[in-house]
Amino acid sequence: MDIQAKLASLLDQLNTVIVGKPDQTQDCVACLLAGGHLLIEDVPGVGKTTLAHALARTFGLQFSRVQFTADLMPSDLLGVSVFERGRDQFVFHAGPLFAQVLLADEINRASPKTQSALLEAMEEKQVSVEGATRALPVPFFVIATQNPLDQVGTYPLPESQLDRFLMCLSLGYPSRDAERSLLAGTDRREWVDSLPSLLTAAELLMLQKQVQAVHAGGPLLDYVQDLLAATRSGKWFVQGLSPRAGIAVLRAAKARALLSGRNYVAPDDVRAILPQTIAHRLIPSGDAGRGAREQVSAMLDAVPLP
Repeated sequence: MDIQAKLASLLDQLNTVIVGKPDQTQDCVACLLAGGHLLIEDVPGVGKTTLAHALARTFGLQFSRVQFTADLMPSDLLGVSVFERGRDQFVFHAGPLFAQVLLADEINRASPKTQSALLEAMEEKQVSVEGATRALPVPFFVIATQNPLDQVGTYPLPESQLDRFLMCLSLGYPSRDAERSLLAGTDRREWVDSLPSLLTAAELLMLQKQVQAVHAGGPLLDYVQDLLAATRSGKWFVQGLSPRAGIAVLRAAKARALLSGRNYVAPDDVRAILPQTIAHRLIPSGDAGRGAREQVSAMLDAVPLP
């Protein structure tokens, strides 16, 4: 498999569906190549669910979609055991969580109890149901969408849940030219259903191993540690990043380096993925007067490059 040609075709296909957002689609591909879960946050109607569908189909993965609502129960995700008279025993019926990709649509409309049902699945790739531990398919991703928290009927995701998402992206409104092509063209939701799969699960696992093999030199690791220390200094954020978040930053930077055709991580890779990889995990200091992303950008400018 020609890795660079395969990755270029992946990006090209996604960019035909999500018009005018090449940086966001590249970040999405990097997130999945790094083996991470993806959170897409934005107002309704800008293409969050369409992007999630396009990713699942392009990567050739078995997927299920769950519309998260206030009355969704954990058993609706995990599944239940039902007594079958013919077999004279309880038989487990797996829920939609048992898919290679779970599209969790409007995840913050579900209650905290249902949100917490995803924690073990996202971290351990397994779930405990009725006293038994059941492994999830490999690979396993959660691609979730969420509406802004100021909208009616939303429950904020807890910090422990946000920390399980490798990246949090926002699409934003399209440019005038991109919006014109959307208005004049085919409905993108219908188009997604006919997208061909460009990868198999085995090829994706191979690409993920390629990501792990990307080299990160000593000076680059020093730079990542400097950034982690800056988040913990108290100057920028209420609480700093955990070591798990630092590992996530490095994984995402390696995936971006592979997408750029390199077998080593450069500081620019770290800078490019840092806001979308850590901003959702951080709360700006009280006197900052900026959002988390703006604060991350300011911190990046303050930490010297290696």
